[in-house]
This record gives sequence, structure tokens and C-alpha cells, in this order.
Amino acid sequence: MEEGKRQKQIAGLLNEEMSTIFQRLGLNMIDGGMVSISSVKVTPDLLEARFYLSFFQVKDVTAAIKKIDERHHEIKKELASRVRHQLRSIPVLKFFHDDTLDQVFKMEELFKQINKDSPEDDAGKKS
Repeated sequence: MEEGKRQKQIAGLLNEEMSTIFQRLGLNMIDGGMVSISSVKVTPDLLEARFYLSFFQVKDVTAAIKKIDERHHEIKKELASRVRHQLRSIPVLKFFHDDTLDQVFKMEELFKQINKDSPEDDAGKKS
């Protein structure tokens, strides 16, 4: 099912505000690595917001998500003060690891290996 216009508006607002909150609370740098919000999905009833986080050079992703979850109350309080005039109620915040970037790197490595393993086969087919 496709997202509605209001869902997209709220997701955009939450993404923007949460990025600022992460910077302000120091959550954008964890264990020497970088954390960024790659996307936000809001349920059709607008009661839950799912934040997909991208981690760059973070050694233990599970521990990083746990650190963010431990500060959930503080994050929600900050978010509520920022969006109280745009939203009637603050959605439940849930944080997930977005491994899309990891998958891209794995695919690139596989393509490099394939190209490295078979240069003769390509040359023979072109003749």
C-alpha cells in the first residue's frame, strides 16, 4: 500500500527534526562512527514512526541502537517540544538498522570478483 500525502509530510517533518535532535544530543557520533537517519516511515494511523538508521564505521550496531533506545524518553520529549504545533499526538518512536548501504557494498564486491575472475570469457565472446 502506498503512503498517503499526510504520512509523507509527517515523515519528512520527523526526519528533519530528528536529525537536528541527534546532532544536539550527540547521537550522530557513536563509538567513533557516524549515525544518520536514512528514512522515516509513518503508519497510516500516524501512531507509530519507524526510523531507519544508517551506521558508518560503527563497530557494534546492536549496542548503538541500544544506546539510542536508552535515551528514547529524552529524544521523544525533545521531539514533542519541536513539533507540538504541527502534530496532535507524538507517535511511538521505533529505531531500526537500515542495512541497505551494507548490501550495496556487498554487491559491489561481488561484481568486482566476477569481473576479476572472468576477463578471458568476455574477450572470447566478443570475437
